[in-house]
Amino acid sequence: MDLRSYNIADLAPPDIQGYLEEKDIVMVPIASMEQHGPHLPLATDTIQADEITRRAAERAQVLYTPCVWFGYSPQHMYEPGAGTGTITVRSQILLEVYHDVARSLIHHGFNRLVFVNNHGSNVKIIDPLLRRIRYETGAFVAFSKLYAERYLGLVSDVMENPPEETPGWHSSELETAQVLAHDEELVRMDRAVNQQVTKPDWFPDSFIKLDGAPEVEFQGYQYFLFPTDHADFTPSGVIGNPFRATAEKGETTYELYAEHLAAALEEFQRVPVEVHTREWRDRA
Repeated sequence: MDLRSYNIADLAPPDIQGYLEEKDIVMVPIASMEQHGPHLPLATDTIQADEITRRAAERAQVLYTPCVWFGYSPQHMYEPGAGTGTITVRSQILLEVYHDVARSLIHHGFNRLVFVNNHGSNVKIIDPLLRRIRYETGAFVAFSKLYAERYLGLVSDVMENPPEETPGWHSSELETAQVLAHDEELVRMDRAVNQQVTKPDWFPDSFIKLDGAPEVEFQGYQYFLFPTDHADFTPSGVIGNPFRATAEKGETTYELYAEHLAAALEEFQRVPVEVHTREWRDRA
């Protein structure tokens, strides 16, 4: 294959057809367009998804689609008129968009789809979609979540923030570093704040919430969750300390994630797949 790019938006039908003669796997990056505090752009999650997917694609020589830049972000809207800029899509609509993207790709001849997600709340709604694609078509479908909130995983040795400064959380050290690595001009560190979360005012005093995860601690255990809004526990939108972020850290984490994803893509291509329904008759 002699491709000028692995992004299908940059290619023409003969390029796609030539690729499909050798491989049948494609990535679909998904993210969100939501507030990331006063110092990071709304496209933060999309930037990260694009960077990780592009780098993995070049390593594994695998095609990918443009990023689905909107996601499930109802908790980031804040009050009417607040002007956060967040764009959220209702879960049932968003799942239909993902479904239609997948069915289009399968119709064309792709047998293996990998959603590369970089927005935590998309995880809350995705399982029915993955099963629907698999059951409807027989295609192989996978979902990656190469970011760090409570679980730092691959990037734990790169981050310097202690746990109480939530290195992987919203607009903290990791996200700030990764946007810096993408384009330093998009980051307004003069506006950055070190924001530790507080328990929502309406919570019972016996319940504890220390980060943005749905789970809430009660009597030392995390068996309950409430549908909180981001503004309930962080007025700035930031969760943690972004001031230890550097572009070098961002570049290192991108490379770690991309290498991991590329290795997984190689393994996915060994999985036996039999697509039983390729034509998408209900496409109109």
